[in-house]
Order: sequence, then C-alpha cells, then structure tokens
Amino acid sequence: MAKRADVLPLLESVPLFSGCSKKDLQTIAKCLEVIEYPEGAAIVTQGEAGNAFYIVLDGHTVVRRNGRKVGEIGPGEYFGELALLDPSPRNADVVASAPATVARLLVKDFRSLLREVPAMNERLLAGLAHRLRESDRRTVE
Repeated sequence: MAKRADVLPLLESVPLFSGCSKKDLQTIAKCLEVIEYPEGAAIVTQGEAGNAFYIVLDGHTVVRRNGRKVGEIGPGEYFGELALLDPSPRNADVVASAPATVARLLVKDFRSLLREVPAMNERLLAGLAHRLRESDRRTVE
C-alpha cells in the first residue's frame, strides 16, 4: 500500500494542482482519507453529484458509462478532480475490478482548505487554465 509521502508526486501529476507549491500539496495530502474497496464495489456512480476527487493507490478500477466499459484506472491514476470545483453529476461509474485502495478528497474538506489558504485559489486557477490549454491543444491537433 502507498504511504502518504507517495501521494505527493501523484498530486503533482494532477493538472488542476500543477500550479500548487510543495507546501500546498502537503496541505492537500493531509486532507486525504484512505479508503479500501472490495472487488465489485462502486466508488462513484454515474448520475450522482460529484462530491470528491480520488487517486487510486493500489488495485484497479473499471470505468463504465451507461453500463459500457470505457476505461480502466490503476495505481497512480486519478479521477473526479473537476468535482472539487463543480458538483455536476458524475458522467460514469467507477467500480473496483479488484480490491482497491484509494485516497479521497471530499469537496467540503477542499473548500475548507481554500478558506484557510486563500492564496491557493490563484494557483488552482493557474492549474485549471493549464488543463484547458492542454485540452484545446489536443482538440486542434
């Protein structure tokens, strides 16, 4: 199982957090809770409001949209980061395809963190802008 120190490089890989400092990432990491899911357990359900961001620490998950498999998410990969900014309904199910351990950051904890460290807002906006630019670049190519 991954240690808390292992989570920092994973957070750095998330485009939303790309503008954050090491100190910011350490603060975010302290808000993460580690949850273990048995094989077959739903981690998120399509149509439900997004209320958390997840990083897969161990195990594997399958992503299903309208009941059809559209992808897999394994150790070191993440999903749900936009739920931190917008609680829109989830666009897919994510289910543990084997026992899985994830780090979860709840929206309410994230918002509390932003109130405590207001300077992080600007760095998150920079990360979001980076993500949008990358998305635009892929669309044009």
